[in-house]
Amino acid sequence: MTDVQPPQYKGPQRVFSGMQPTNGLHLGNYLGALQKFVRLQEQFECIYCIVDLHAITTGPDPKELANRSREVAAAYVAAGVDPKRSTIFIQSAVREHSELAWIFNCIARMGWLERMTQFKDKAGSHAERSSVGLFDYPVLQAADILLYKATHVPVGEDQKQHLELSRDIAAKFNNDYEAPNFFPLPEPLIQGPGARIMSLRDGSKKMSKSDPSDMTRINMTDDAEAILQKIKKATTDSLPVPDTKEGLAGRAEVENLVGIFAAVTERSVEDILSEFGGKGFGVFKPALAEVLAAKLAPIAAEMRRLNGDPGTLDAILRDGAEKARAVAQPIMAEVREVVGFWRA
Repeated sequence: MTDVQPPQYKGPQRVFSGMQPTNGLHLGNYLGALQKFVRLQEQFECIYCIVDLHAITTGPDPKELANRSREVAAAYVAAGVDPKRSTIFIQSAVREHSELAWIFNCIARMGWLERMTQFKDKAGSHAERSSVGLFDYPVLQAADILLYKATHVPVGEDQKQHLELSRDIAAKFNNDYEAPNFFPLPEPLIQGPGARIMSLRDGSKKMSKSDPSDMTRINMTDDAEAILQKIKKATTDSLPVPDTKEGLAGRAEVENLVGIFAAVTERSVEDILSEFGGKGFGVFKPALAEVLAAKLAPIAAEMRRLNGDPGTLDAILRDGAEKARAVAQPIMAEVREVVGFWRA
Protein backbone atom coordinates (compact mmCIF):
# COMPACT_ATOMS: atom_id res chain seq x y z
CA MET A 1 0.00 0.00 0.00
CA THR A 2 1.35 3.42 -0.97
CA ASP A 3 1.05 6.31 1.47
CA VAL A 4 -0.84 9.16 -0.18
CA GLN A 5 0.46 12.56 0.86
CA PRO A 6 -2.22 15.22 1.44
CA PRO A 7 -2.13 18.18 -0.94
CA GLN A 8 -0.03 21.14 0.10
CA TYR A 9 -1.70 24.11 1.77
CA LYS A 10 -2.68 26.60 -0.95
CA GLY A 11 -3.79 29.60 1.14
CA PRO A 12 -2.13 33.01 1.42
CA GLN A 13 1.44 33.24 2.70
CA ARG A 14 0.94 35.11 5.95
CA VAL A 15 3.18 36.01 8.91
CA PHE A 16 1.94 36.24 12.50
CA SER A 17 3.88 37.29 15.57
CA GLY A 18 3.28 39.05 18.84
CA MET A 19 4.91 40.66 21.86
CA GLN A 20 3.72 40.91 25.44
CA PRO A 21 2.95 44.39 26.80
CA THR A 22 5.88 44.53 29.19
CA ASN A 23 7.37 47.45 31.04
CA GLY A 24 10.65 48.37 29.37
CA LEU A 25 11.52 47.14 25.90
CA HIS A 26 15.19 46.43 25.32
CA LEU A 27 17.68 45.68 22.57
CA GLY A 28 16.73 42.00 22.54
CA ASN A 29 13.14 42.95 21.69
CA TYR A 30 14.33 45.21 18.90
CA LEU A 31 16.91 42.93 17.26
CA GLY A 32 15.13 39.68 18.06
CA ALA A 33 11.69 40.81 16.90
CA LEU A 34 11.00 44.38 15.78
CA GLN A 35 13.81 44.72 13.24
CA LYS A 36 12.70 41.44 11.69
CA PHE A 37 9.05 42.52 11.68
CA VAL A 38 10.00 45.52 9.57
CA ARG A 39 11.95 43.39 7.11
CA LEU A 40 9.20 40.76 6.78
CA GLN A 41 6.55 43.27 5.71
CA GLU A 42 8.52 43.62 2.47
CA GLN A 43 7.83 39.95 1.66
CA PHE A 44 4.59 38.89 3.35
CA GLU A 45 1.17 39.93 4.54
CA CYS A 46 2.04 40.53 8.21
CA ILE A 47 -0.16 40.48 11.32
CA TYR A 48 1.52 41.76 14.48
CA CYS A 49 -0.22 41.45 17.82
CA ILE A 50 0.22 42.82 21.34
CA VAL A 51 -0.63 39.73 23.37
CA ASP A 52 -2.35 41.06 26.48
CA LEU A 53 -4.17 37.77 27.11
CA HIS A 54 -0.78 36.12 27.53
CA ALA A 55 0.36 38.98 29.76
CA ILE A 56 -2.25 38.31 32.45
CA THR A 57 -0.70 34.88 33.16
CA THR A 58 1.90 36.81 35.20
CA GLY A 59 -0.54 39.12 37.00
CA PRO A 60 0.28 42.62 35.69
CA ASP A 61 -1.22 45.72 37.28
CA PRO A 62 -4.64 46.18 35.60
CA LYS A 63 -4.19 49.95 35.85
CA GLU A 64 -1.05 49.74 33.71
CA LEU A 65 -1.92 47.02 31.19
CA ALA A 66 -3.64 49.21 28.58
CA ASN A 67 -0.86 51.81 28.66
CA ARG A 68 1.81 49.15 28.32
CA SER A 69 -0.06 47.76 25.32
CA ARG A 70 0.02 51.21 23.75
CA GLU A 71 3.76 51.47 24.48
CA VAL A 72 4.43 48.26 22.56
CA ALA A 73 2.32 49.56 19.67
CA ALA A 74 4.43 52.74 19.75
CA ALA A 75 7.60 50.61 19.57
CA TYR A 76 6.23 48.70 16.57
CA VAL A 77 5.52 51.90 14.66
CA ALA A 78 8.70 53.70 15.77
CA ALA A 79 10.81 50.73 14.66
CA GLY A 80 9.33 50.93 11.16
CA VAL A 81 6.29 48.64 11.12
CA ASP A 82 3.86 50.46 8.82
CA PRO A 83 0.23 50.18 10.04
CA LYS A 84 -0.95 50.79 6.47
CA ARG A 85 0.93 47.72 5.22
CA SER A 86 0.86 45.49 8.31
CA THR A 87 -1.87 44.80 10.85
CA ILE A 88 -1.10 46.01 14.40
CA PHE A 89 -3.69 45.20 17.07
CA ILE A 90 -4.28 44.09 20.65
CA GLN A 91 -5.11 40.42 21.15
CA SER A 92 -8.08 40.86 23.48
CA ALA A 93 -9.82 43.07 20.89
CA VAL A 94 -10.38 39.96 18.74
CA ARG A 95 -12.46 37.56 20.83
CA GLU A 96 -11.94 34.69 18.43
CA HIS A 97 -8.46 34.11 19.91
CA SER A 98 -10.03 32.82 23.13
CA GLU A 99 -12.69 30.79 21.34
CA LEU A 100 -10.20 28.97 19.15
CA ALA A 101 -7.92 28.39 22.14
CA TRP A 102 -10.73 26.45 23.87
CA ILE A 103 -11.26 24.26 20.83
CA PHE A 104 -7.52 23.63 20.69
CA ASN A 105 -7.56 22.73 24.40
CA CYS A 106 -9.76 19.84 23.35
CA ILE A 107 -7.27 18.85 20.63
CA ALA A 108 -3.95 19.21 22.50
CA ARG A 109 -2.78 16.50 24.88
CA MET A 110 -1.57 16.94 28.45
CA GLY A 111 1.67 15.16 27.64
CA TRP A 112 2.44 17.69 24.91
CA LEU A 113 2.14 20.59 27.35
CA GLU A 114 4.02 18.82 30.13
CA ARG A 115 7.04 18.68 27.85
CA MET A 116 7.10 22.46 27.33
CA THR A 117 10.41 23.58 28.81
CA GLN A 118 9.42 27.25 29.17
CA PHE A 119 6.68 26.38 31.67
CA LYS A 120 9.21 24.45 33.73
CA ASP A 121 11.60 27.42 33.60
CA LYS A 122 8.94 29.97 34.59
CA ALA A 123 7.20 27.89 37.23
CA GLY A 124 10.38 26.45 38.72
CA SER A 125 9.70 24.50 41.89
CA HIS A 126 6.26 26.12 42.26
CA ALA A 127 4.50 24.38 39.36
CA GLU A 128 1.54 23.26 41.45
CA ARG A 129 0.88 26.84 42.53
CA SER A 130 1.16 28.24 38.99
CA SER A 131 -1.97 29.26 37.13
CA VAL A 132 -3.60 26.99 34.58
CA GLY A 133 -3.14 29.88 32.14
CA LEU A 134 0.65 29.78 32.50
CA PHE A 135 0.62 26.02 31.85
CA ASP A 136 -1.81 26.32 28.96
CA TYR A 137 -0.56 29.47 27.24
CA PRO A 138 1.22 27.57 24.41
CA VAL A 139 -2.27 26.44 23.30
CA LEU A 140 -3.41 30.07 23.18
CA GLN A 141 -0.22 30.80 21.25
CA ALA A 142 -1.23 28.14 18.71
CA ALA A 143 -4.66 29.74 18.45
CA ASP A 144 -3.06 33.15 17.89
CA ILE A 145 -1.13 31.80 14.93
CA LEU A 146 -3.73 29.52 13.37
CA LEU A 147 -6.68 31.89 13.77
CA TYR A 148 -5.16 33.74 10.80
CA LYS A 149 -3.93 30.57 9.08
CA ALA A 150 -0.43 32.00 9.33
CA THR A 151 2.12 30.09 7.29
CA HIS A 152 5.26 31.63 8.81
CA VAL A 153 6.23 32.71 12.32
CA PRO A 154 9.43 34.61 13.22
CA VAL A 155 10.77 32.85 16.31
CA GLY A 156 13.85 32.68 18.47
CA GLU A 157 15.46 29.37 19.34
CA ASP A 158 13.61 29.34 22.67
CA GLN A 159 10.23 29.52 20.89
CA LYS A 160 10.75 26.72 18.37
CA GLN A 161 9.21 24.15 20.72
CA HIS A 162 6.01 26.20 20.95
CA LEU A 163 5.79 26.45 17.18
CA GLU A 164 6.18 22.67 16.97
CA LEU A 165 3.18 22.42 19.31
CA SER A 166 1.20 24.69 16.97
CA ARG A 167 2.07 22.39 14.07
CA ASP A 168 1.04 19.32 16.09
CA ILE A 169 -2.30 20.90 17.03
CA ALA A 170 -2.96 21.95 13.42
CA ALA A 171 -2.14 18.48 12.11
CA LYS A 172 -4.33 16.75 14.71
CA PHE A 173 -7.25 19.11 14.07
CA ASN A 174 -7.00 18.49 10.33
CA ASN A 175 -6.86 14.73 10.90
CA ASP A 176 -9.49 14.41 13.64
CA TYR A 177 -12.05 16.44 11.72
CA GLU A 178 -11.15 14.95 8.34
CA ALA A 179 -10.31 18.40 7.02
CA PRO A 180 -7.03 17.99 5.11
CA ASN A 181 -5.00 21.21 5.01
CA PHE A 182 -7.67 23.21 6.80
CA PHE A 183 -4.91 24.70 8.90
CA PRO A 184 -1.41 25.13 7.49
CA LEU A 185 1.59 23.80 9.40
CA PRO A 186 3.39 27.08 10.10
CA GLU A 187 7.10 27.29 9.37
CA PRO A 188 9.66 29.06 11.58
CA LEU A 189 11.54 32.10 10.32
CA ILE A 190 14.88 32.45 12.12
CA GLN A 191 16.79 35.21 10.40
CA GLY A 192 20.50 35.76 10.89
CA PRO A 193 22.27 37.63 13.70
CA GLY A 194 20.11 39.02 16.48
CA ALA A 195 17.81 36.01 16.81
CA ARG A 196 18.89 35.68 20.45
CA ILE A 197 20.48 38.56 22.37
CA MET A 198 22.16 37.70 25.65
CA SER A 199 22.85 39.62 28.86
CA LEU A 200 25.74 42.10 28.72
CA ARG A 201 27.08 40.58 31.94
CA ASP A 202 26.47 36.85 31.39
CA GLY A 203 26.57 35.30 27.93
CA SER A 204 24.62 32.26 29.13
CA LYS A 205 21.51 34.27 30.02
CA LYS A 206 19.06 35.94 27.68
CA MET A 207 18.82 39.73 27.86
CA SER A 208 15.78 40.40 30.02
CA LYS A 209 13.85 43.22 31.63
CA SER A 210 13.42 41.03 34.73
CA ASP A 211 17.13 41.09 35.56
CA PRO A 212 17.51 43.31 38.64
CA SER A 213 20.57 45.06 37.16
CA ASP A 214 19.88 47.62 34.44
CA MET A 215 23.53 47.22 33.34
CA THR A 216 22.71 43.81 31.83
CA ARG A 217 20.63 45.28 29.01
CA ILE A 218 20.35 48.13 26.54
CA ASN A 219 16.91 49.69 26.84
CA MET A 220 15.32 51.01 23.67
CA THR A 221 15.04 54.40 25.35
CA ASP A 222 18.65 54.61 26.63
CA ASP A 223 20.56 57.70 25.50
CA ALA A 224 24.04 57.62 23.94
CA GLU A 225 25.87 58.09 27.24
CA ALA A 226 23.96 55.29 28.97
CA ILE A 227 24.64 52.97 26.03
CA LEU A 228 28.36 53.80 26.08
CA GLN A 229 28.66 53.13 29.81
CA LYS A 230 26.82 49.82 29.59
CA ILE A 231 28.88 48.60 26.64
CA LYS A 232 32.14 49.68 28.29
CA LYS A 233 31.24 47.64 31.37
CA ALA A 234 29.97 44.63 29.40
CA THR A 235 31.78 41.42 30.29
CA THR A 236 34.53 40.35 27.88
CA ASP A 237 37.98 38.80 28.45
CA SER A 238 41.64 39.73 28.12
CA LEU A 239 42.05 38.43 24.55
CA PRO A 240 41.57 40.62 21.45
CA VAL A 241 38.59 40.29 19.13
CA PRO A 242 39.13 37.12 17.05
CA ASP A 243 39.39 37.30 13.27
CA THR A 244 37.33 34.14 12.56
CA LYS A 245 34.01 32.74 13.81
CA GLU A 246 35.87 29.72 15.16
CA GLY A 247 37.72 32.09 17.49
CA LEU A 248 34.41 32.95 19.20
CA ALA A 249 34.03 29.39 20.55
CA GLY A 250 33.97 29.36 24.33
CA ARG A 251 33.73 33.17 24.48
CA ALA A 252 29.97 33.62 24.93
CA GLU A 253 30.05 37.28 25.98
CA VAL A 254 32.33 38.25 23.08
CA GLU A 255 30.18 36.29 20.65
CA ASN A 256 27.12 38.16 21.96
CA LEU A 257 28.69 41.61 21.42
CA VAL A 258 29.90 40.70 17.93
CA GLY A 259 26.43 39.36 17.11
CA ILE A 260 24.85 42.60 18.34
CA PHE A 261 27.22 44.64 16.14
CA ALA A 262 26.35 42.47 13.14
CA ALA A 263 22.61 42.64 13.75
CA VAL A 264 22.50 46.41 14.34
CA THR A 265 24.51 47.18 11.22
CA GLU A 266 22.87 44.37 9.19
CA ARG A 267 26.27 42.96 8.32
CA SER A 268 27.60 39.42 8.68
CA VAL A 269 29.55 38.28 11.72
CA GLU A 270 32.45 37.50 9.38
CA ASP A 271 32.44 41.09 8.14
CA ILE A 272 32.59 42.45 11.69
CA LEU A 273 35.47 40.12 12.58
CA SER A 274 37.38 41.09 9.46
CA GLU A 275 37.19 44.74 10.56
CA PHE A 276 37.95 44.29 14.26
CA GLY A 277 39.87 41.00 14.38
CA GLY A 278 43.06 41.38 16.42
CA LYS A 279 41.97 44.68 17.95
CA GLY A 280 41.29 45.20 21.63
CA PHE A 281 37.94 45.92 23.21
CA GLY A 282 39.06 49.49 23.86
CA VAL A 283 38.53 49.96 20.12
CA PHE A 284 35.60 47.59 19.58
CA LYS A 285 33.34 48.68 22.43
CA PRO A 286 33.17 52.43 21.61
CA ALA A 287 32.47 51.56 17.97
CA LEU A 288 29.65 49.24 19.05
CA ALA A 289 28.20 51.89 21.37
CA GLU A 290 28.26 54.44 18.55
CA VAL A 291 26.31 52.27 16.10
CA LEU A 292 23.82 51.32 18.82
CA ALA A 293 23.17 54.95 19.72
CA ALA A 294 22.77 55.89 16.06
CA LYS A 295 20.26 53.08 15.53
CA LEU A 296 18.20 53.55 18.69
CA ALA A 297 18.11 57.35 19.02
CA PRO A 298 15.53 58.04 16.27
CA ILE A 299 13.41 55.08 17.41
CA ALA A 300 13.42 56.32 21.02
CA ALA A 301 12.46 59.84 19.88
CA GLU A 302 9.53 58.52 17.84
CA MET A 303 8.42 56.30 20.73
CA ARG A 304 8.35 59.33 23.02
CA ARG A 305 6.33 61.29 20.46
CA LEU A 306 3.79 58.50 19.98
CA ASN A 307 3.48 57.78 23.70
CA GLY A 308 2.61 61.45 24.13
CA ASP A 309 -0.23 61.04 21.62
CA PRO A 310 -2.41 58.13 22.84
CA GLY A 311 -5.22 59.16 20.51
CA THR A 312 -3.08 58.36 17.46
CA LEU A 313 -2.03 55.02 18.94
CA ASP A 314 -5.64 54.10 19.75
CA ALA A 315 -6.69 54.94 16.18
CA ILE A 316 -3.94 52.65 14.82
CA LEU A 317 -5.01 49.87 17.18
CA ARG A 318 -8.73 50.23 16.37
CA ASP A 319 -8.00 50.07 12.66
CA GLY A 320 -5.72 47.09 13.20
CA ALA A 321 -8.37 45.25 15.22
CA GLU A 322 -10.88 45.77 12.42
CA LYS A 323 -8.42 44.38 9.87
CA ALA A 324 -7.60 41.43 12.13
CA ARG A 325 -11.28 40.61 12.65
CA ALA A 326 -11.85 40.73 8.90
CA VAL A 327 -9.39 37.83 8.58
CA ALA A 328 -10.21 35.96 11.81
CA GLN A 329 -14.01 35.95 11.79
CA PRO A 330 -14.52 34.06 8.49
CA ILE A 331 -11.88 31.51 9.50
CA MET A 332 -13.55 31.05 12.90
CA ALA A 333 -16.91 30.59 11.20
CA GLU A 334 -15.35 27.78 9.15
CA VAL A 335 -13.89 26.23 12.31
CA ARG A 336 -17.32 26.18 13.98
CA GLU A 337 -18.78 24.45 10.95
CA VAL A 338 -15.98 21.86 10.82
CA VAL A 339 -16.34 21.14 14.57
CA GLY A 340 -20.12 20.80 14.19
CA PHE A 341 -21.37 23.62 16.40
CA TRP A 342 -25.03 24.62 16.09
CA ARG A 343 -25.80 27.62 13.93
CA ALA A 344 -29.15 29.41 13.63
